[in-house]
Amino acid sequence: MLDVANVSMQFGGRVLFKDVNLQFQKGNCYGIIGANGAGKSTFLKIISGELEPTSGSVTLTEHERMSILKQNQNAYDEFTLVDCVMQGHPRLIEIMKEKDELYAKLDFTEEDGIKAAELENEFAELDGWEADANARNFLNSLGISEDKHDLLMGDIDAKDKVKVLLAQALFGNPDILLLDEPTNNLDALATTWLENFLYSFENTVIIVSHDRHFLNKVCTRICDVDYGKINLYVGNYEFWYESNILLQKQMRDSNLKKEQRIKELQDFIARFSANASKSKQATSRKKELEKINLEEIVPSSRVYPFIDFKYERDIGNDVLEVNDLTKNGLFHDLSFTLRKGDKVAFIAKNSLVLTSLFNILSKVEEQDKGTFKYGITITSSYLPSDNSSYFTSNDVNLVEWLRPYSKDQNESYIRGWLGRMLFSNEEALKMVNVLSGGEKVRCMLAKTMLTAGNLIIMDDPTNHLDLESITALNKGMINYKGVLLFTSHDHELINTVANRIIYIDGTKVFDKYCTYDEFLELYQKEL
Repeated sequence: MLDVANVSMQFGGRVLFKDVNLQFQKGNCYGIIGANGAGKSTFLKIISGELEPTSGSVTLTEHERMSILKQNQNAYDEFTLVDCVMQGHPRLIEIMKEKDELYAKLDFTEEDGIKAAELENEFAELDGWEADANARNFLNSLGISEDKHDLLMGDIDAKDKVKVLLAQALFGNPDILLLDEPTNNLDALATTWLENFLYSFENTVIIVSHDRHFLNKVCTRICDVDYGKINLYVGNYEFWYESNILLQKQMRDSNLKKEQRIKELQDFIARFSANASKSKQATSRKKELEKINLEEIVPSSRVYPFIDFKYERDIGNDVLEVNDLTKNGLFHDLSFTLRKGDKVAFIAKNSLVLTSLFNILSKVEEQDKGTFKYGITITSSYLPSDNSSYFTSNDVNLVEWLRPYSKDQNESYIRGWLGRMLFSNEEALKMVNVLSGGEKVRCMLAKTMLTAGNLIIMDDPTNHLDLESITALNKGMINYKGVLLFTSHDHELINTVANRIIYIDGTKVFDKYCTYDEFLELYQKEL
């Protein structure tokens, strides 16, 4: 069990949270939620011991092991993938090292033999003989093929590194598992595997995530970080969300009834307080009035951007025709035709496949073979996964950055669009070189809304966004009336937006009008 007692965290004059008391118990999965900057990741770092709280303590039951999803992708570049996974269990690695040193001794003593026997027993108890096989099984399950298992971490793609570090955190059945944004940069299929793994995991899991479906699938408890408090709720994210809305409504309804009663009492008192025959009744009503307290409805610190994609030109019958499109090493002879009303989720085990395809369709890079042709009525917009090239200037503020994409050059008009994306007042004058990843994506969404055509291509648009922004984007994509091509690791977004799935695996293509859940069911049976 993990016990958090009277924990407070303060940076300068800013209090993130105060006097937090929580117990994290075996068999439960806890989702940490809250607005950006509320202190979710900070709280996770306090639990892990990476940060010391301003006051209070965190206590782990003796002999229990905590495992943490590492964020530094380059820390294990000199290790093979298998060895990197096994580093997730430091005591096992320590035993292996001690054993090797003992058996290498030329003057092996009886005392060394006793020590070796103890180490062998502990090694067996920790399932050490199966460690290599278990590490490889994790890698296979997360979509990393066997031919990569013995490569060095420094020689593989960054998105594969994410999977290896996740396998490292899961390795060896830890008692407490801390995961900060575990689905970031995971493809949809690896995310589904992780959901199923955690659903069956019997120990304690604590997660910070912006993936709503993921939180719904795996969490049994929600810890809400808001207004300097961390409150614990039973249930998953959806249950918390619906309960929170219901509670707010009940409080408003209760206050409305109280306000009506207050007015009735005030009217009676005003009419009869000077009337001797009614004075006792007026006094009684004064006492009743003093006892009525309106519930204090504290609005959440969460704020939602407004995302709504519009276009001017109607869509004709011809949208996009792709014939035998090939990018060597990624996809071959890819053909499909888009129709009016299509909202297509593209899925692949290798995210580079989709990024390259979208870059080609947006004329950012060239295909090796094949053709594609847009209909004459089609105007397209592109939201790339890598937006770094848009934010290279050191002396441009957000208003000036957005101005080239706006037909109306009036500053108040541009500020209005930035305000939609939560850059209000002085925030609109921030320099683009100091923006966070999430702020950059919100800027790109403002650009996309201003330049939106009747066909939009989005490559992993939810990356770096918080739950509130993802919810707003999800709604905007559902309401968009044009043609949409997108990829995402957010299950909820794919399932609620897409009416067609195109899955690309080398020369094999799955193309069907269906929901994402239907695709997953078909994929497991047929592909």
